[in-house]
Amino acid sequence: MNNDDHLHIPSDASFSRRIPDQDDRERIVCDTCDYVIYENPKIVVGVVAAWHEKILLVKREIEPRRGYWSLPAGYLELNETAEEGAVREAWEEARAKLIIDQILAVYSIPRISQIQIIYRAKLSNPKVSAGPESQEVELFGWEDIPWSDLAFPTVEWALNQYHSVRNRNAFPPFANPIGSEIL
Repeated sequence: MNNDDHLHIPSDASFSRRIPDQDDRERIVCDTCDYVIYENPKIVVGVVAAWHEKILLVKREIEPRRGYWSLPAGYLELNETAEEGAVREAWEEARAKLIIDQILAVYSIPRISQIQIIYRAKLSNPKVSAGPESQEVELFGWEDIPWSDLAFPTVEWALNQYHSVRNRNAFPPFANPIGSEIL
């Protein structure tokens, strides 16, 4: 049976964690029909968005890391492309309208079962304001970025990687920096 099939699971079904036939790891399996519920990593999409030489950051209103600065980013929704998700997150968090340029980086964070796809983007205009998940938003010059108040290591990675290719027309996407096993 394929998890893409639309399957009606009875309301009285019970599930247990076990290794299904022809598999090699524990999964959540229906004890009645052997339907497997796969637990997969979450995909986060976000942007390093710039207006001329200034970079858009948002101060988080939500946990984790409430009150710290981050890139506009969040979980990809069902039925949207990664690019659409990044554009949506920039609007939701910073009321920013942007034009995606290209993928900046793809980070793997196995400790929290997350894949992050970060794009390089340009703001359509400098009019930004805090959305419901942000305390404030600001366009920072490189020298003014609040490095000690960044929410996550991947924000620092993305900013530094963006800075290294900010004037290039094309480049291969970055990945986790060497030595980033702390995540």
